[in-house]
Amino acid sequence: MPRPPTPAPPGPPDLTAAADGSPEEPDGRGPLGRRPTMRDVADAAGVGLATVSRVVNGGPVREDTATQVRQAIARLGFRRDEIARSLRPGQNSLTLGLTLGDLTNPFWSHLAKGAVEEARSAGYAVLVGTADEDPAGERRTIEDLVSRRVAGLIVAPGPGDHRYLAPERHGPRTPVVFVDRPARGLEADVVAVDNERGGRLATAHLIAHGHRRIAIVVAASYYTTGLRLRGYRRALRAAGLPVDEALEIRLPHGSVAEAADAARRLAALPDPPTAIFATTNFLTEGVLSALGPDYGRTALIGFDDFSFAGLLPTPVSVVAADSEQLGRRSIRLLLERIAGSREPYRREIEPVSLIARGSGEVPPAALPGRTADR
Repeated sequence: MPRPPTPAPPGPPDLTAAADGSPEEPDGRGPLGRRPTMRDVADAAGVGLATVSRVVNGGPVREDTATQVRQAIARLGFRRDEIARSLRPGQNSLTLGLTLGDLTNPFWSHLAKGAVEEARSAGYAVLVGTADEDPAGERRTIEDLVSRRVAGLIVAPGPGDHRYLAPERHGPRTPVVFVDRPARGLEADVVAVDNERGGRLATAHLIAHGHRRIAIVVAASYYTTGLRLRGYRRALRAAGLPVDEALEIRLPHGSVAEAADAARRLAALPDPPTAIFATTNFLTEGVLSALGPDYGRTALIGFDDFSFAGLLPTPVSVVAADSEQLGRRSIRLLLERIAGSREPYRREIEPVSLIARGSGEVPPAALPGRTADR
């Protein structure tokens, strides 16, 4: 005699939404207090294991039976791909997932290189995905990596709430380490750059070379460039200089074209700045393209290095961290979690250094008709 199905909540939920883990309990393990199994879904729906498998893989199932299975998945907070692609007993994944920003940015490509090399030395392969600050794209990428049964995830989180990762964060199979910035809504391990100190270093360096009107071009970011801006302001205040909001240019997206336009607007001010701090390498490129003949007369410091920074007539000074090392540290921390470490969550900070090449050492008197600032 078939088992009667467990009563379902009103309205059949969408299977994809259930796969996202939306009905999970606060600890991320669902109403059972642990990660549900395929047998749990079958028992809750009053069907057999084969029926659950057919539903999640699109096989032929009566509609009323499929609805029962979907409702059970929703109640238990079960991930669709974990039902369909569960590992065989004793099978361990030797693949890690890595989700980063735009890989045309040298910061991310070097981070990926360090991560892949460190993982390889430990016997792991790495699947790399990109999201580029798109929350929906990031979520799809992570879900795809989890569906491939990666042993762990390294994620450069974009904007948005990351509590949807709780089932992976607290489950026994998929630990997560966040890189470059913390996630919102989820306590977890983080490996990041000392962004605020980098902002202070760049600004204090320009002040030490006589500059008093220092502009900053800020890319859109909920975390990293905000800390760089805070460091810029603190350096100005520490030197007894005012914080002039007219010299703080915030960009909606942080593109090269936006930075070029910002530099032109700064140059058109009645009292233009004698120095510019660009808070990402893309912004530095944009500022360089806009300065044109004035490049080499307006001081410039960028954040994060880029390939041709040392090849220009006046090489570009930058503040930078070792992004390859950032990737390596992230992998090492992730492997500790995969091995079963239950230590409190850690926040590891990669130091920054100032690379003085020439553009950040240009004195303010280099601009025509201007004497050194006081």
